[in-house]
Amino acid sequence: MSSLKKRAISGTIWTIVGYGSSQFLRLVNNLILTRLLVPEYFGLIGLVNVFIIGLNLFSDVGIGANIIQNKRGDDPDFYNTAWSIQIIRGFGLWFFCLIMAWPVSNFYEEKQLLWLLPVVGFSTVLNGFSSTALQTLNRHLDVGKKIRFELGTQLPGIIVMIIWALISPSVWSIVGGTLIGNLIKTISSHRLIPEVRNKFKWDRESAKEIFSFGKWIFVSTAITFLANQADRMILGKLFTFEMLGIYTVALTFADLPKSIALRVGGQVLFPLISHYTHLERSVLRAKIIKQRKLLLIGLALFVTFFSCFGDFMIKTLYDDRYSQAAWMMPILALGIWPVILETTAGRTLLAIGKPLYTAFGTFLKFIYMVVLLPLVNSQNADANMAILAAIIVIAFNDIPLYGGVNYGLSREGFSCILQDIQMTLLLIGLIALVLSFRYTLGWGLPIDGIL
Repeated sequence: MSSLKKRAISGTIWTIVGYGSSQFLRLVNNLILTRLLVPEYFGLIGLVNVFIIGLNLFSDVGIGANIIQNKRGDDPDFYNTAWSIQIIRGFGLWFFCLIMAWPVSNFYEEKQLLWLLPVVGFSTVLNGFSSTALQTLNRHLDVGKKIRFELGTQLPGIIVMIIWALISPSVWSIVGGTLIGNLIKTISSHRLIPEVRNKFKWDRESAKEIFSFGKWIFVSTAITFLANQADRMILGKLFTFEMLGIYTVALTFADLPKSIALRVGGQVLFPLISHYTHLERSVLRAKIIKQRKLLLIGLALFVTFFSCFGDFMIKTLYDDRYSQAAWMMPILALGIWPVILETTAGRTLLAIGKPLYTAFGTFLKFIYMVVLLPLVNSQNADANMAILAAIIVIAFNDIPLYGGVNYGLSREGFSCILQDIQMTLLLIGLIALVLSFRYTLGWGLPIDGIL
């Protein structure tokens, strides 16, 4: 077995174990905070994060992807230029947070947003100073070291949130823990790789390469924000902040298989495929399909579990204030299957320098959201039916993205459509089997709460 393949397998294991540990810490933190704080606070923070994520995506030129993919990724001139761009970008994002605070506060008729957006937005400055060693570890598939680092720096922020919420149960406990966690992560990142000492540098050739590769990533990520965050932006206006907070809890659990796929795709598949781009496309495609099969089977089991038993998890872990999340979660969990298929194959397009197709698919997803979400709300006078219709629309919003990316994969000789059909039939069979077993035991259906 080659050294690269061993690192890829080790990286996949570390990603899954590390992500599981990270989510466990998040879950414990979430369970404690939901008992100390009211649902409205989670809705507010969720909405603030939408705008900050949006600013990040609207200004993304693929700095991390550049360091991973570019042949000069280990050149100090290249990664220090990338670091300098990252810092400038961080200050620029915070400036926009300051500008946006007043109009956003007025639009949602919520005065707390006037202060929350600038304060939480300062995290963009802190993150801008993070060392490029994080991307260097990804480049060399040293995922284990990065995962250990992320887990170690996650814990202090969680501890601050809990202690703050115990002393003063307000939305600022979440804000304070987030900022302190980001500060610790940034400082600690500069000790990851002693050889990587970031300093201000502007190499014109490096900057040209970064912006040249990043132009389509910029387009793709900008549209990604509009597509992926449209749900919370629109729901924040159509429904109450309390309902938005309940939806956020359901989505946190439902997104777990998707998040695993995104992590493996970004930390393992993308660097791995980037190493093999010199191969003939038919050979590279065969390698991708082979490596992807076991990953999809594992993720299908995850989706089956969350789709069939997600309601039990919510009812067991949360109090009655979050009861509506119980029927939302299984629907949302089922809907993430298309993006799992897209993520595990679509990274190929980025590795070969063709992110245009992902941008196209994401644009289709955005159109789907802005047209259907307000439409189904206006067509349902009953509040419960309006919420159900909105959740169904949101759950399956990745189908247009999957179609756009698959078009690109077919054009570039990397189509995985046959494997996708096989894995989807496997998922349908698993869900049908488990639901039949559940119903036979008298446990009803996962969506009984809304029916």
